[in-house]
Amino acid sequence: MLTAFVWLSDWLIPIIILGIVIYGLLRNVNVYEAFIEGAADGLKVVFDILPTLIGLMMAVGMLRSSGALGGISNLIKPLISWSNFPSEVIPIALMRTFSSSAATGLILDAFKTYGPDSFIGRLVSVMFGCTETIFYTLSVYFMCIKIKDSRYTLAGAILATLVGIITSYYLTLWIFGI
Repeated sequence: MLTAFVWLSDWLIPIIILGIVIYGLLRNVNVYEAFIEGAADGLKVVFDILPTLIGLMMAVGMLRSSGALGGISNLIKPLISWSNFPSEVIPIALMRTFSSSAATGLILDAFKTYGPDSFIGRLVSVMFGCTETIFYTLSVYFMCIKIKDSRYTLAGAILATLVGIITSYYLTLWIFGI
């Protein structure tokens, strides 16, 4: 079963890209021109969201270096002590909601401490694929399309992330065991 996942992960992106190109050619779309136009639009978006990104990165840096992340993790540990969920993963799960790159740094630290093939190493890897950077995504995309009232988006995103964290734990148990 694991080889099927490996094969799928190796070929999924190239198959999707090839499918998009073939679809465009069948629809008589100049695929190269459409790609260049999309890349130019993407650069405009980058310049529009740059101030938001800088502010978010500053906040993440302050959260990580101030020790607040460790304090929040210590507050959460007693709440999950009844489960077998490893408390070492809490800071990574929290940071993942803010910044993918900061979470990647914490994941690399976990790899150095526990090893990438350990249960914790595998769990954080699966969790990285099952969750999203909520605050980054909300701030960048909502700012880009000028949405002022997010209504229930934040609550829904936090719930989806919590489900992603729980699902990643059970997927890791199911596929790899402890």
